[in-house]
Amino acid sequence: MSSGIHLQGVLWDMDGTLLDSEKIWDVAIGEYSRNLGTELSAEVRESTLGNSMWDALRKVLAHASVEVTDEHLNEGREWLTTRVGDLFAKGIPWRPGAKDALALVREMGLSTGLVTNTERGLVERALDTLGREYFDITVTGDEVEVGKPHPAPYLRGAALLGVDAGACLAVEDSPTGSLSAHTAGCPVLVVPSEIAVPTAPGYTIRDGLVGLTADDVRRAWAA
Repeated sequence: MSSGIHLQGVLWDMDGTLLDSEKIWDVAIGEYSRNLGTELSAEVRESTLGNSMWDALRKVLAHASVEVTDEHLNEGREWLTTRVGDLFAKGIPWRPGAKDALALVREMGLSTGLVTNTERGLVERALDTLGREYFDITVTGDEVEVGKPHPAPYLRGAALLGVDAGACLAVEDSPTGSLSAHTAGCPVLVVPSEIAVPTAPGYTIRDGLVGLTADDVRRAWAA
């Protein structure tokens, strides 16, 4: 990074990065698609990973040959929010090493934020698992005008921390989220979960968060 800028914060994605919740979304989106009269293909499901609620719904509705109207989008949002909330209430598994990684970053004295395309109501449920004490700020998908892959969520996260986006390391698992963070100006530590993330300048790709060290964090940011 350029002289005068140093690592000040870590901005965490949630689904697939800290929590193994993409599998929960798999169940809900699959059921929703069947309610629309079609089986969701693996390709369409993969294309929705890391998307905002609205972008994911548009793809699922189009796949089912259902007209993408405000009415259908709002009905889908209500259905998915209720179903995922019910599934979250049964327990959300952690991604391996994620809890230790959160504690590590806190021990490093860095500011931290949660930046997710998931909407506030579901994030509040997830925070019961994650622990609110690990985050100075949270940014959810319904609190920005445009979700990931647009840079707006990460720009808002950095602004709420009061630091430049370039002084933050983003931790992501999907191509959509990684692009959002990169476009905002954050170096990205990529820990793929459901699908591979292509290499790109500014990305440090790692198999997972197990064994993450302070030096790993600093190197990923400096890259």
